[in-house]
Amino acid sequence: MIVLKSPQEIEKMRSAGKIVAEILELLKAEVRPGVTTLDLNGLAESEARKRKAVAAFKGYSGFPYALCCSLNDQVVHGMPSNRELVEGDIVSLDFGVVYGGYYGDAAITLPVSVVSAQAKQLIKVTEESLYCAIDAATPSNRLSDISHAVQSYVEPRGYSVVREFVGHGIGKRLHESPQIPNFGEPGRGVRLKPGMVLAIEPMINEKGHHVKVLGDGWTAVTCDGGLSAHFEHTVAITEHGPEILSKL
Repeated sequence: MIVLKSPQEIEKMRSAGKIVAEILELLKAEVRPGVTTLDLNGLAESEARKRKAVAAFKGYSGFPYALCCSLNDQVVHGMPSNRELVEGDIVSLDFGVVYGGYYGDAAITLPVSVVSAQAKQLIKVTEESLYCAIDAATPSNRLSDISHAVQSYVEPRGYSVVREFVGHGIGKRLHESPQIPNFGEPGRGVRLKPGMVLAIEPMINEKGHHVKVLGDGWTAVTCDGGLSAHFEHTVAITEHGPEILSKL
């Protein structure tokens, strides 16, 4: 069942989303060679606490950290570690909070210092595909129009769309209905309505779309070793179109 949110609930989610955006902006400033992903995790958790918010991922289905840090060929759900960032890495930071009983969720992929032209282009196209998807999140469109917007943008540019992981509804729970794939034919699925709030999150691979989960049970990586990028926003569908809740 898809839960439609009232204007008052969306206002609460706007507050949660703003906290996520603020913390991701702080993390962005710390991404440089020599910093560990555990350092970033600690900063994210402490900054959430300062804002009277709860880090949403820590303890979720047993995930032990506040922040998902996915490096290079890691697609999503990367575990923070003592591994130092080095020039040329790319790192996806996926973060969420609970604030006032509602969730906010967003992700960015960042270059570490100077990266290859290929890595830079992958990041650029993935972020652009997110905004294509958001533009499609309008009343009267259908759910798969969001999915198709991602696929039809990235595949002609030579990239592939991860099939195994999807976006999702969000609200009083981190993962609500509906699931939102990043691929598919347009014009299918439920009609989009004002009050829906969606976590839209393209996960795009440099090479093939196949992924596997490592032995830790969480970290997903590309099967062919190619790079992967990930961007996400929490988006409310309103009568006037999509509104990004997870932005400054």
